[in-house]
Amino acid sequence: MKVMLLFPPNWTPTMPHLALPTLTAYLRERGVEVLQRDLNLEVFDEILTQDYMQGAVARLQAEYGAAGRPAQRSSRKQPPHPDVVKQILQNGPHLAAQVERAKSVVRSPAFYDGPIGLRNFQVIIDCLELASLPYFPASLHLQSYEAAGPVDSSRALLQLVRDPQTNMFLDIFRRGIIPDIAQEQPDVVGISIPSLPQMLAGMTLAYLIKEAGLSCHVTVGGPHISMLREELPKVPAIFGLIDSAVVFDGEEPLFQLCQAVATGADLANVPNLIYQDGEQIHITSRKKPDKITDLPLPDFDGLLLDRYLAPELALPLLTARGCYFGKCAFCNVGYGEPETFSQLRAQHLMDQMMALHEKYGVRHIFFSDEAITPRNLRDLAPIAQKMDAPIHWGGCVRFEKYISKEILENAYAGGCRMILFGLESASDAIMDQMVKGTQLPHVDRILSESAEVGIWNHTFFFFGFPGETLQDAQETVNFLYKHKEHIHSAALGTFLMERYSPAHRAPQTFGVKRIIEKPDKDLAIYFDYEVEAGMDDKMADLVAERFLDTLPDKRYPQYYVSDVYRFLYASYLSERKLPKPPWLVPETVTV
Repeated sequence: MKVMLLFPPNWTPTMPHLALPTLTAYLRERGVEVLQRDLNLEVFDEILTQDYMQGAVARLQAEYGAAGRPAQRSSRKQPPHPDVVKQILQNGPHLAAQVERAKSVVRSPAFYDGPIGLRNFQVIIDCLELASLPYFPASLHLQSYEAAGPVDSSRALLQLVRDPQTNMFLDIFRRGIIPDIAQEQPDVVGISIPSLPQMLAGMTLAYLIKEAGLSCHVTVGGPHISMLREELPKVPAIFGLIDSAVVFDGEEPLFQLCQAVATGADLANVPNLIYQDGEQIHITSRKKPDKITDLPLPDFDGLLLDRYLAPELALPLLTARGCYFGKCAFCNVGYGEPETFSQLRAQHLMDQMMALHEKYGVRHIFFSDEAITPRNLRDLAPIAQKMDAPIHWGGCVRFEKYISKEILENAYAGGCRMILFGLESASDAIMDQMVKGTQLPHVDRILSESAEVGIWNHTFFFFGFPGETLQDAQETVNFLYKHKEHIHSAALGTFLMERYSPAHRAPQTFGVKRIIEKPDKDLAIYFDYEVEAGMDDKMADLVAERFLDTLPDKRYPQYYVSDVYRFLYASYLSERKLPKPPWLVPETVTV
């Protein structure tokens, strides 16, 4: 039995996602031959080459000419602005000549040299713009992919997977992974789709496999697919691209699916499955979720670990499955089903970290949890110190009152270099409304103490939760500036009404007048809404934009682009005993 697992674009290509290594470990432990491919990484790696850049320039020149205007024969409905095309064509040859070196710099310690790192990072950003322009209005960025149409509409999605004018993945996959699948002849191809920006590339893969007439069973899975579990059966046309969809935790269901495909058994006995049989869409029963303690160490063998766009290798790991709090009104953890939570004990976790270090030489572990429990934050550090573990780590933590300065000091001594805190709001009223479960006095103290012991503090916050007023938003801004010396980076945005979040499931409870579901968005996971009181979404967007406009410029913004870059930069500064620059404090320019 042979399985090929594929992770499509777009995901930030700075470290592997855990989806494939987790499934791979489970299947290999049971004797299944697994080939895992991070196509997200491979696509970026191919695009950021001199040959690809030269091809993009040639395609632009053929379609638009030196003036940047589309030829008379062009059928493109939305041509880019001529000045943009003209500038890109002028810079194209230079970018093509520089891209391979730029990629090498980002993958090396030279990335930490501010001017050198920034110059080469900018080349990569410009090259992605050049690569995207022939497929305008679609656009590939380091952290996202914007399709030419709404991928949460099945009608648009089914058109986009076939559209060579706007779908850059068609050509790349036809030349690369499709011949590889034909050569390997796997029984099952599993495509992991954790996020909305991966939907087009994932379904394009499925479409091309069917187009090529390959005989493998094509299944999709991942968090995004789990969020669509009630919608997919209503869109039978999607099953012209795929044979099945695995929802929720996929280890045992995927194993049973592989067995059923290999033996010709009835798929009705495979749990967590949605599949089509004739004209009927079938949904099988859901199995009890596995505990994380029953799962093997993620297996990264087969991934191209030396090609991620980061100066050092970082690997993800989970300390737990689920969220131990699981009540926040804006969060859809559990995807609408009763939340289950299980965690590794600190010694088990450290054993896994050391196993990854010994096998792959990794020195940086990023915990991809919803939130590390206070117990693991407390217990992991002394174990790491006792073992003299050569590993730096970071992850998400809630502002719990139990987190003392002593715990934070020990965490730093045990390798913690960055904590990502979910602030969300600094208005007591809004924190209560969103059932955040944290209190400002503890938030205030923990931020100060964490920065004091040397940990890089990253915060998440957003504007526009239902009921939030301008005064509430101002309280958050005031709090951030009060702690401007203690916050080193942040991710901000506006409230998103996400499928299966408590706010989506019980809108009236949270001051939402109505949720607007558009018939053409039949695969939506985000929704427009109207509030009873407070800011609407447009005002929240304006507040966020105005706040962003006031932020001080960073001389070397490349360090702040992704969680992995921030984490590695924090570790780099700590090793050299250099101060961590505060986020909201203007940087002093030295000549």
